Amino acid sequence: MTALPRGETPGSPAAASDDADDATPSADGPAPSAGEAAGAADGGSPTDDDAGTDETAGTDEAAGTQDGSGSGSGSEGAEDAEDADGGTDGADAAAPLSEAEAELAAQRELRQRIEQRKAEREGPITAGTKLSGKAADLLAAVRAVESGEQSAGAFFDSPAPAGPRRAAPAPAPAPPRTPAPPPTAPQGAPPEAVAATAAVLAEGGAPAALAGAATEALGAQAPDALRADPWQLLAVPGVRPEQADGFALALLGAACGPDDERRSAALVGWLLEQAALRGHTVLDAAQVRAALTERAVSDPEAAVRHAVAEGAVLVFQDGQEQEEEQDGGAEQDGQESPEPEATAEPVRVLLGLDRYALAEESLADGLARLVSTCEKDADWSRADPGSGSTAELIRAAAAHGLVAHTGGEAARAEPAALITAARELGLRALGATHSVDGRHRLAAATGDPDRAVTLAGLLAGTEGPGRDEEGAFAVDLLVVLDAPQLDVESAAILVESLADGTRLVLSGDPGVLGSAGAGRVFADVLAARACPQVVSRTPDPGPIGELVSGIGIGELNQVEAPGKEVVIVPVRDAGEAVHRTVQLVADSVPRAIGVPSADTQVITVGHGGSAGTRALNTALKQRLNPGPGRFGGFDPGDRVVHVPAPGRIVPAVVVSADAEGLRLDCAGTPVVVPQERVASCVRHGWALSAHQAAGTRWPAVVVVLPGDAAQSLNRSWVYTAFGRGERHLSVVHGVDQALPRAVAEPPVLDRTTRLRTLLETPAG
Repeated sequence: MTALPRGETPGSPAAASDDADDATPSADGPAPSAGEAAGAADGGSPTDDDAGTDETAGTDEAAGTQDGSGSGSGSEGAEDAEDADGGTDGADAAAPLSEAEAELAAQRELRQRIEQRKAEREGPITAGTKLSGKAADLLAAVRAVESGEQSAGAFFDSPAPAGPRRAAPAPAPAPPRTPAPPPTAPQGAPPEAVAATAAVLAEGGAPAALAGAATEALGAQAPDALRADPWQLLAVPGVRPEQADGFALALLGAACGPDDERRSAALVGWLLEQAALRGHTVLDAAQVRAALTERAVSDPEAAVRHAVAEGAVLVFQDGQEQEEEQDGGAEQDGQESPEPEATAEPVRVLLGLDRYALAEESLADGLARLVSTCEKDADWSRADPGSGSTAELIRAAAAHGLVAHTGGEAARAEPAALITAARELGLRALGATHSVDGRHRLAAATGDPDRAVTLAGLLAGTEGPGRDEEGAFAVDLLVVLDAPQLDVESAAILVESLADGTRLVLSGDPGVLGSAGAGRVFADVLAARACPQVVSRTPDPGPIGELVSGIGIGELNQVEAPGKEVVIVPVRDAGEAVHRTVQLVADSVPRAIGVPSADTQVITVGHGGSAGTRALNTALKQRLNPGPGRFGGFDPGDRVVHVPAPGRIVPAVVVSADAEGLRLDCAGTPVVVPQERVASCVRHGWALSAHQAAGTRWPAVVVVLPGDAAQSLNRSWVYTAFGRGERHLSVVHGVDQALPRAVAEPPVLDRTTRLRTLLETPAG
């Protein structure tokens, strides 16, 4: 028997803990190569913000994983964040929930829905029940394989799809909706199960500190599951394949090898989880096979087939991409598009996890439902049409159930005007933003705080008008701003919560970095041309607006800045970059621009490295709020960010600490973070990554570009970071010509998804 690759048992508790500020997958970079699919965190620039998370949204920094900013998979990372919170008894659950608790409860509810869907695979289901259309057909087909009624090979051998997804037919009367249950406080793992899991881990040489996370990931049956299949340890955030191999070798001895079917199935699932952290909902099967080869699997084709047969992954065929590319090229040349039969390109086989497949299918069906059920519910002719692109947006929303709106920061005034016009017609209109700052800006633009919510608060039920008797949001028009930050799972839940006839407007800047979770919802909706698109003609004002607008089209222009709105600070190395950054925040910007340090945000390329967020936050704390860090590394007055769920940060200031935990002031809202969660979801916040900063603006921003960040830059990153400043932008510049090269290079399709194909309708 071939020996397992030389492995190691999982590391220290710190090695597997969830590093909250690293819990974001990259929105940048091309689809992963085989090596990247095997583990994007194995090396690379320590400041690579675009490399994704440290492994599974809870990385081993000491193990040499890549320190990307990225934002963790919207569900799995959120699950880690909520489960670490522990549980409450019935009395506590009945008490009012804080914003953070409600967010965690909502994320738990999402996870429960996913687990319920998985559990339902045990029984028969037919198309059209619970799910509709292709989503139900997909689930029924998967179950046929699991039950033995159909072979896994049938998935590979089935013919390519004949054409893109067709528009949904006129909907039948919808059955009554079941009201959504109220959020419940998260429950911790049973102590007896944790103890039993710790015993199994110790037997395999793994630290007992992993017992809680393993029990949360695998359930109360974790001890038996790990004994039967030690590679299920890969379900624990932060555990790498070589560590799981070491654990399996210690438990099973010579009874296991690199081609053990349990190992290959776990590896396939792990590879797709890693891809999801980088934003992909599916991966090309060839990439997965190549990555398995690198992990010493001798027959990767058989391994993939076994994983499909076991229901660990789903397989899809994509026969449209090559035809679309040919069509697009012909149209650009002014020629007629070739017939689909003219292409001889092979069908591409894609692999994905069921949670993302179901989410994309459900989202596509839901969007088609909104398009087909739009009715005239008010006399929009009475609305003030405004002028220019504002009038176009109002007319489009009046006539269509789904509308896409694109534009920069100044263009946010247009959806605000739409909300105001709809309200004046008596419609229940609401705007949802990605961040608390975005909510405040939208409320100011509409003149009514009741018209603006955060998307997280809306989904959690802590903000907004609540749900009607059928469980749908009580709105007639919902405008989602910061739409590029919308991941596929959140989008699916959102659309499922909209009643037939509700109008949905997705608004955002397509040039910014993508969502924290898997998927590229806004980009796919735009690319599929699934609805009318309104392009704003409202330019961003001032020198910063001029600079950022140029970056958006690939030009790094020198702009006139008579009021020092844009300042370039050249540096030679990372040490000088840190020194000049501290000087700017603590002295130069307050003195010359009049913006205090508390309103100046530092943005850098990654968390690690000599000029990453950790190094910068250490230096800024020493200068701005020195102290011993007596509250788990924090002192009263420290500027921090609270991460209640991956991809969502809430700026805060440390107030105090006591037996209950660390007390924060989150923009006037008190939040208590339990002691056991402080290390995983609170970080110093003077310096952030660009992914963390997306959706928020500050009066002044200092963007740090150390020399070792050159390979991590691209146009989307620069566009996002430079656009975060309202009045002032300082660029600490140490990358020489890498900056203009990054801006000049066209954006690439950085995520592999299926939503665009699902949304596209036949030409004509």
